[in-house]
Amino acid sequence: MKDLLRLRTSLTEDIEKALNDQIKMEAEASAMYLAMSSWCDRNGFDFSAGYFKNQSDEEREHMLRLFKYVSDMGGRAVSPDITGVQVEFESFRSVFEQALQQEISVTQSFNRMADKCQKAKDYVTFTFLQWFLKEQIEEEYVARRALELFEIIGEEGTGHYEIDKRVPKIKYEDTYEG
Repeated sequence: MKDLLRLRTSLTEDIEKALNDQIKMEAEASAMYLAMSSWCDRNGFDFSAGYFKNQSDEEREHMLRLFKYVSDMGGRAVSPDITGVQVEFESFRSVFEQALQQEISVTQSFNRMADKCQKAKDYVTFTFLQWFLKEQIEEEYVARRALELFEIIGEEGTGHYEIDKRVPKIKYEDTYEG
C-alpha cells in the first residue's frame, strides 16, 4: 500500500518529511510570535504587540502555503501539534533577540531543504522554495533592524517607548530587482 501511495506524488519521503517539518516550524513560529504579542501587550508595548501579531499571521500564512503545496503535490500534509509555547520573556530586548534567532533558524531550515531538493533532483519543490528563501531576506532584515534599535536609541528613560513606536515602521526595500 505504501508503494501505491508513493505513486500519487512526485515528492520523496525525505522531501515530504522536510516539508512537514517546516510546516511545524512555521506553526511554532506563529504561536511564538502570538505569545510575544501578548507579552508586549501586557507590558505596555502596544506597537510591538501589533507588530508581533502581524508576524504571527504571516507565519501562519507561510505554514498554509507549505501545507497546500504538499497536498497539491499528492503528499500527506500534517497539521502540527504545537505545545510548550514560551509565554514569559526576560525583557523587552530579549523578545527581539529571540525573534531574530527564530528567523535565522527558519532561514537555515529552508537552506537545508533546498539542498535536499537539489540532491534529490526535485526541481519543482526547489523552485517552490525560492519564494520562502527570498522572504527570509526580509524577515531577517526587519528582525535585525528592530534589535538594532536597542543599541541606537538605548533603553534608558523613554528609550523603550521610542523603540516600541519605531518597530512597526521598519520596512525592507528590495532594491535589487528592477
